[in-house]
Amino acid sequence: MSSGHEQHSGTAGGAGRSAASPASPASPASPASPASPASTASTAGRTAGAAAAADAPVRVMVVDDHPMWRDAVARDLAESGFDVVATAGDGEQAVRRAGAAAPDVLVLDLNLPLKPGVQVCKELVGANPALRVLVLSASGEHADVLEAVKSGATGYLLKSASTAELIDAVRRTAVGDAVFTPGLAGLVLGEYRRLASEPAPATPDEPGAPRLTERETEVLRLVAKGLSYKQIAERLVISHRTVQNHVQNTLGKLQLHNRVELVRYAIERGLDTDDPAASSGTSGTARTPGTARPS
Repeated sequence: MSSGHEQHSGTAGGAGRSAASPASPASPASPASPASPASTASTAGRTAGAAAAADAPVRVMVVDDHPMWRDAVARDLAESGFDVVATAGDGEQAVRRAGAAAPDVLVLDLNLPLKPGVQVCKELVGANPALRVLVLSASGEHADVLEAVKSGATGYLLKSASTAELIDAVRRTAVGDAVFTPGLAGLVLGEYRRLASEPAPATPDEPGAPRLTERETEVLRLVAKGLSYKQIAERLVISHRTVQNHVQNTLGKLQLHNRVELVRYAIERGLDTDDPAASSGTSGTARTPGTARPS
């Protein structure tokens, strides 16, 4: 097994979570407001379901054409508490199995037989924009990194990374952070800026276009500057979950699908600069994605 992916002795699949304790008998309801057993059961079921969803381990799928490497990565992730729901050894198999397994995070090699990794990424993210893709590749070529990001990858990690770095990268990818091997993040941000500088066809503003709140605009500005969700939370003194909620709300309002599109949108509107004049009005009407920045 190469590249430092040693075995861990953690528990697999998040086992050992305690079962919920049985609810205590309800006190008799007053005649004025009798409790409905059906509605009580329904409320309890929704509460239990939400708690179970919050406690559920992150579902991960590993795709690599080298069996020893694939098995070692899957084992390391399972021993660290992730739920490894599937593995695949080629591109076509990856697309089929991901559709059935519904992972939260796809750990994906680029060099795959039958269908290249970038095509796998493009197809799966296109079908499910909520899917997070972490590319794990031996290639640090700039062209490979940029192609992966353009296809929808959330992050890019070299196979020379340690097991601890891989585990951390998968955890961060699962919550929406853009994770890159040191030295590659600047390259990606530069490409965002280049894409944003390309002329886009002007489209008139629609009267019913969505509006971003002040906080959503503030979060968007920091995303455009390349900060992680954790860094944004610390900067704004809010929770990591609140940052995620703002980003998801903004994606929905702007009809965008992932962080790549969101960063491009922000840079097009000057939100990556510290000049308030460049982005004045962004917290007002949000323009249709792809419209040119007003002069």
